[in-house]
Amino acid sequence: MDIVSIRDYFTGLQDRIVGELEAIEGQPFLRDAWDRPQGGGGISRLIEEGHVFERGGVNFSHVMGEQMPVSATAHRPELAGRRWQAMGVSLVLHPLNPYCPTSHLNVRFFIAEKLTPCYGFEDDARHFHQTCKNALAPFGPEVHPRYKKWCDDYFFLKHRNEARGIGGIFFDDLNEGGFDRCFALTQAVGNSFATAYLPLIERRNDMPYGERERDFQAYRRGRYVEFNLVWDRGTLFGLQSGGRTESILMSLPPIVKWRYDWQPAPGSAEASLYSNFLPPRDWI
Repeated sequence: MDIVSIRDYFTGLQDRIVGELEAIEGQPFLRDAWDRPQGGGGISRLIEEGHVFERGGVNFSHVMGEQMPVSATAHRPELAGRRWQAMGVSLVLHPLNPYCPTSHLNVRFFIAEKLTPCYGFEDDARHFHQTCKNALAPFGPEVHPRYKKWCDDYFFLKHRNEARGIGGIFFDDLNEGGFDRCFALTQAVGNSFATAYLPLIERRNDMPYGERERDFQAYRRGRYVEFNLVWDRGTLFGLQSGGRTESILMSLPPIVKWRYDWQPAPGSAEASLYSNFLPPRDWI
C-alpha cells in the first residue's frame, strides 16, 4: 500500500470521528492546519468549553526526520540514527460531566484505545471492552487478551502504584504477519472508536452533578496529566522530535487539581472507582 492511501485513511478517519463528535456537541470543531519546519505537518481539530466536551481534540499528523528520537529507540536501540516518518490520528476527549469518561485513542505505528472514568459503571466498562475485543476478533483469539494486558501494563502510574483508567487495548512496534495485516488491524481499531465510546457519552451526559463530582473529576485528571508528562512515550516522542507543542499538549485537561494525600470516604462512589474499577480485571 502506498503512502497516499495510508494518509487518505487517517485523514478520512479524522473527518468521520469529528463529524460524529460535532453531531453530539452541536457545534463545529476548530480546524487548525500547521507545518513542521523539520518536515511534515498536520491538522488539529479542537473543541474548548463546549456543551459536552470541556476540551477535545482529534489531530492528524504526518511528520518525518533524519534521526529517531531517544523515546523511540530506548526499547529498540538498533533504530538509532535512522530516518523516520510517523503518521496517524491522536484523539483525547475530556467531557464536562464527571459521569462521562475521558477517552484516548492513538492510531498510527503506536496504538492505544483506552477509557479513563472518574465514576465507574460496569455496563459501560463491559461495552467498551467488548467492542475492543470485537475489533480484534478477525486477527485471532489470542490477540485481544495480549493487547488488553499490554494496555493494563502500559497505562500504569508506577510512582503511584495505580492504574490510570480501566484499560482497553494497546500495541506498538507491530510487525507480525506483514504490513497489510498490521494496517488492517490498525484500521479495525480506529474504526471501532465511535462504537466503543460515543454510546457512553449518550448514556451519561444528562446525569446531574455538582461541585463534589467536579472536584473529584479535577483530582482524577491530575493522574492523567502525571502519566502523560512522566511516562507516555507518545508525548515524549512528539516533544523530542520537535513536534508542534500546542497539538501535543492539547491532550491535557483544562482544569486539574492535586490534593495532598487525599483519600476517598469509605463506601463512597469515589472509593468504588479505586476498589472496583482501577484494578485490572476481565470485564467480558
